[in-house]
Amino acid sequence: MKNILVVDDEREIVNLITIYLQNDGFQVLKAYNGVEALQIITNQQVDLMILDIMMPEMDGIELCRTIREKNQVPIIMLSAKGEDMDKVLGLMTGADDYMIKPFNPLELMARVKSLLRRSYQYKLETQSTESEIIKINSLEINRASHQVLNNGFPITLTAKEFDILYLLASHRGRVFSTEEIFERVWVEKYFASNNTVMVHISHLRDKLEKELGYKLIKTVWGVGYKIEE
Repeated sequence: MKNILVVDDEREIVNLITIYLQNDGFQVLKAYNGVEALQIITNQQVDLMILDIMMPEMDGIELCRTIREKNQVPIIMLSAKGEDMDKVLGLMTGADDYMIKPFNPLELMARVKSLLRRSYQYKLETQSTESEIIKINSLEINRASHQVLNNGFPITLTAKEFDILYLLASHRGRVFSTEEIFERVWVEKYFASNNTVMVHISHLRDKLEKELGYKLIKTVWGVGYKIEE
């Protein structure tokens, strides 16, 4: 039974999500602000978080950033804000998915199951092989520990950013299209209007360039992305 942590200061929303999760066989943990949520995830096993952005004491953005320093638990962010920059900010701080309030509870359940399935598939892959480390100059990418180091110092990436980096780094010189990256990393059918890959690669590039001092991921215009180092 998977433990889902629901974090929202609106108790009605927490109760609604709880009903749907329990109907699908999930164990539900509840928190009504970021501080409570941080205490729960520190002391209990959490398999996925549903996290509101606007909360007292510690908002969802700060909480997500804090969690990502040590934990790669899948996170779905909820927000009443619909602007693109709010979505981008949520993804930049480490969220794996994003939904705007008001949302369809059935769609939320579908995203929960999809994210858990992808997380489980990734764990099976890493457990089936010995520690696999890719080195590119000063960069070290450890698939087993899901960690990226530059000269021994960690670079904090979201789960999807890591998966994209590992995909490109493990096939150096090969160009991957946006569609292929999406279908390999998200394990879902790609739709032409989907800009998710571009957003994630943009953030990944910014983080890597800040640490490395150069652009590791190259764009092949009209084709896709690759790593040549």
